Amino acid sequence: MDKKLKIKNFFINIGKRIKNNFGWRSALFLGVFAAMLVVDLVTKHFAEADDWHFTVIPGFIEVDGVYHNDGASLGMGGGTTWAQPLFITFTFIALPIFIGAILLLPERFTLLKLCLYMATSGAIGNLVDRLAFGYVRDFIGMDWGFVSYVCNFADIWLMVGLVLAVIDMLFLNEVAVFPLTKRAKQAQQKRKEEEEAKKAEGHSEQSVPEASAEDTAPGHGNEAEQSGVAEKKDE
Repeated sequence: MDKKLKIKNFFINIGKRIKNNFGWRSALFLGVFAAMLVVDLVTKHFAEADDWHFTVIPGFIEVDGVYHNDGASLGMGGGTTWAQPLFITFTFIALPIFIGAILLLPERFTLLKLCLYMATSGAIGNLVDRLAFGYVRDFIGMDWGFVSYVCNFADIWLMVGLVLAVIDMLFLNEVAVFPLTKRAKQAQQKRKEEEEAKKAEGHSEQSVPEASAEDTAPGHGNEAEQSGVAEKKDE
């Protein structure tokens, strides 16, 4: 097959798969993605413009102005010259992976697709800040007792999305490493049975002997046929 035709067929098949994988759930998740991105960017803007100061949950969640974070989440890499280029590069590498997985995953991977939309929204939200300002605008202070930090909604979308995606891939969906749900166990059992059936079918096809060229040659027969011809000649 011509190389150009192979490439054309490859992209046609990818397009068909993407089309088949985009149903009403994906449309809904796309709306959720847009809403989360808007919430992140709008709250960052007004938190800085209006200098927000208030308490959400005393001793746990407080908003005390805007912190310009030139590092990563939790302030890692802050005050350095390498942090921003590194995180921008990492984001540009991660985004195609997230988007590719979203487009190629079937609709039945509901939770995983939603998690990837969340992570993508968070990654884009902070990328906009880094490209526009050279830092990320953080304003949500959280104190967990053993650790405290300042973040924004993009950090929350990204962290929650990635954590839930890992949990789903490890324990919940049909290709989970350690399936815990009834649905995941049933799906893996069904796939195992299908694979065993294919193997059995392959073995049965290999066990059927093929006729040799000598057997199919004109005038060639078995010993009984040859002896019958000899008897007729004697008569």
